[in-house]
Amino acid sequence: MDIDALRTFIEVNRTLHFGQAARNMYVSQSTVSARIKLIEEQVGVPLFVRQRNNIQLTAAGEKLLHYAESMVTTWIRARQEISIDDEKLVPFIAGSTPSLWDSALQDWMKFIINKKPDVVLHAEVHDAEVLARRVQDLTMDIAFVFDNPQLLDLECKEVTEIPFVMVSSDKSATKDDAIKDNYILVEWGSSFSIAHAKYFPDLPQPRIRVMLGRIALDYILANGGAAYIAEPMVKDLISNNELFLVKDAPIIQRNVYALYSAENPNKDTIKSACSFFA
Repeated sequence: MDIDALRTFIEVNRTLHFGQAARNMYVSQSTVSARIKLIEEQVGVPLFVRQRNNIQLTAAGEKLLHYAESMVTTWIRARQEISIDDEKLVPFIAGSTPSLWDSALQDWMKFIINKKPDVVLHAEVHDAEVLARRVQDLTMDIAFVFDNPQLLDLECKEVTEIPFVMVSSDKSATKDDAIKDNYILVEWGSSFSIAHAKYFPDLPQPRIRVMLGRIALDYILANGGAAYIAEPMVKDLISNNELFLVKDAPIIQRNVYALYSAENPNKDTIKSACSFFA
């Protein structure tokens, strides 16, 4: 099976658009179509239902998706290991959701590199479902997520807790002031959303919703406003009076979990990775 064809299949599923997949992969749309046709000929069934302005996976496509992701990631890992000339060096693949890298894992990267000089670190960003699958099939050594996926075949360890605080560009803003004008609602995950709704049941419709805290933070620094941001991301900004803590706003805590497989041979490095949070 052609790895580039499988990558194209995954990208078409992600974008649900042949043209956008072609742009993302820097190839022509005809190349994308040819690669999908090649896989369909090899497996003997259609993979996509193609309707005007609507592309969806067939049942066979749904079945192939998991195998395609596993085959691509296994190939990537094989290339990573083969490309390391020094036999004493060991590749270590860590993943997380985008928001967690910003809020908890920048210092962790420095720690693991200093702690394990024999490690070649590969850091990746995926959604929680993909991270869990990657850890399950051993193409990722460890993944950090906000919510416990409760998968029986994976080890899941709570490693730390991150406080999310409301910050504002206005020094005198109260929580009621902050949510009225220029409030940015950051989608920090399901448990955060539940807590946020509990604390702010009458929240006016925010004009801006974002998926990443970094987007909200950059916007507030440039244009003013308020948002809930992970405390490690704004600690220095608060100390320098570039942003101000909204003191009467509740702090929302989120647990961080490490996912790994008990069958993973890199047990020592996984233990070191978790020890950063001890």
